Amino acid sequence: MLDLNNKSILITGGTGSFGKMFTKLILERNPGLKRLVILSRDEQKHFQMAQEFSENEYPQIRYFIGDVRDLERLSVATNDVDYIIHAAALKRIDDMELAPDECIKTNIQGSENVALAATNNNVSKCILVSTDKACLPVNVYGSSKFIAERLFTNADYHSETTTLASVRYGNVIASRGSFIPLFLDKIENSEVITVTSDKMTRFLFTLD
Repeated sequence: MLDLNNKSILITGGTGSFGKMFTKLILERNPGLKRLVILSRDEQKHFQMAQEFSENEYPQIRYFIGDVRDLERLSVATNDVDYIIHAAALKRIDDMELAPDECIKTNIQGSENVALAATNNNVSKCILVSTDKACLPVNVYGSSKFIAERLFTNADYHSETTTLASVRYGNVIASRGSFIPLFLDKIENSEVITVTSDKMTRFLFTLD
């Protein structure tokens, strides 16, 4: 297991559902963690998360308002950081079909900025949280994450100090945008449940 004693971690998109659970688990399992930086552009979510993980109770936490689209801000956030978990992204498939330019700015250019900041600051390891939809992508969101993965692979190939890699996330049961609340709502209202294709496979797991 990775020794995180006296290490610093940055989570981009750290106020999201993944970031909050990661924060909970990493603090429980690593009491010797030096610093955990939560980067997010949503100040309201920062405030809400700070109610759950106060800096008084968890002095390791630093709440850092910033956007992965801003390389200069990322460079400040990644200073003296050992590991980065890059979870910031625009994720709603239907919305991204209507705003591909915004998806590119965050998921592709933002990921490239994270990789640049990581390598420029000699971060030890930088992990991109991608998606199962990057496998043979058929939509803007999946395509953007596929390209982000390739950017990380390329950055890793050219870096002598930073290890960059990608992992593919799946469908968290009952998370925001999950089909399960939709199905439950239809059942409660005696409506017919519809699926796009009965040949589709979905990979599900709990947030834990």
